[in-house]
Amino acid sequence: MTGWVVRGIGMGLTNFVVRLLLGAAVSAWPLSGSALRWVGYALVLLVIIVWAGIDGVRDRRKHPDPDDGEDLTMLWLKAAVVGGLLSGLLSWIADFVVDFSLGQNGLLFELTSGAAFTILTIFIAASVAVFVGRLIVNREANKKLAASDSERTRERQLVNAGNSGHAESGGDTGTSDAEPQWAAEHSDADTEVFSAVDADGKPRLDKRGERRGGTDGS
Repeated sequence: MTGWVVRGIGMGLTNFVVRLLLGAAVSAWPLSGSALRWVGYALVLLVIIVWAGIDGVRDRRKHPDPDDGEDLTMLWLKAAVVGGLLSGLLSWIADFVVDFSLGQNGLLFELTSGAAFTILTIFIAASVAVFVGRLIVNREANKKLAASDSERTRERQLVNAGNSGHAESGGDTGTSDAEPQWAAEHSDADTEVFSAVDADGKPRLDKRGERRGGTDGS
């Protein structure tokens, strides 16, 4: 059986059972008939909202993209038609069996005006419940996405801070080590002093006739 048939039969039986219990309650407490009718109507709405809301939540979790979701509007419209007609037919049949009255409505009324009211009740309540169910899932997904983005941003900030600290410490080390490395590298360099020469390229002699600025450092 398809989904709309199951939901239609379920809602038809729910409406019929509520009407049956309502008729018995009104017969026992006739002065409280108005309040009991509102209670019965609220029970039917509760069943519709819970069932359709679950459908909306499941569909959105299964299909995060709204374009890929199932057509729950048509599903619940078909279910409402089945539920309204089935509820009216069962109520008309039960009116011949039970001792209390379920409205004393004819079959034509039950399958037209009475069924139309039930159909509208089921369809409108189910449409709202499906929308709310999907909205709840969307809000949960948005919260998870925001939390994930915040966590990624925090991780990036920590990584960037670590890289900046490493770069600064590496720069200081390089500056402080540059001079000792240069000194160690050139500590054994040749420091020989060449003899002084005149402008014409001839060695310059002192008063004793020796070269000035020789390799002995004199």
